[in-house]
Amino acid sequence: MELYLIRHGQSVNNALMEDQILRVADPELTPVGHQQAQHIATYLATALHRDRLVTFRPEEPERQQQHPYGITHLYASAMTRAMQTCQPIAAALGLQPHIWLDIHEHGGIYLEKDGVVTGYGGRTRSQISADFPTYMIPDAITEQGWWQMQNAYEDLPACQARATRVAHQLRRRAEVEATTHDRVALVTHGTFMDSLLKALFNNLPSPDYYINHWNTGITQIDITPNDEMRVRYINRIDHLTNDLVTA
Repeated sequence: MELYLIRHGQSVNNALMEDQILRVADPELTPVGHQQAQHIATYLATALHRDRLVTFRPEEPERQQQHPYGITHLYASAMTRAMQTCQPIAAALGLQPHIWLDIHEHGGIYLEKDGVVTGYGGRTRSQISADFPTYMIPDAITEQGWWQMQNAYEDLPACQARATRVAHQLRRRAEVEATTHDRVALVTHGTFMDSLLKALFNNLPSPDYYINHWNTGITQIDITPNDEMRVRYINRIDHLTNDLVTA
């Protein structure tokens, strides 16, 4: 199974850098973020996946063929910036996105002011249906949203536990004959991607290093049926022009 992890485009909070005063709980993409999303959508729909050539011997005819990305399944977190990034990708690939609640960013939907952390529900079911009408919405998203507000802020160990759960589901998918050849793309978030990769590598917790991803950076991991992880590349941004490279 080919797994593609895609970080969302630049959000309003990303553009604020360290200025926490203007931070919002569930930020949208900036104009730059929308451009990044369009660039990655075009790239995934039209670029040739030359890395796949290494799986063929020089004498095999497949070596001379064109190999598009050919993503078969597309998932997004329920956070606005991820759903907005996923939208042009879905249109370019002709896929229906599924919202996967467990791939949201570390922390959840919250704001901190004067040392007090307040949780928010996130987008409601009707709001998502209106803004993202083609998305498959899980039953857990209601008219109160999806984030458990009483939890307010999710700490890193809880995020890592969630990443371990997602890693387990991906591993099982790679084992099953009917899905082992899937090409799965997750539009998700930086710290969750770091935790998920470490979970896939059986390397949690690992506080001594962090796997960075720029906005719309792509990482490919191939998961074999016997649970081998093959890292093809990390944080690829070939689809971005220099002016669109942001953190």
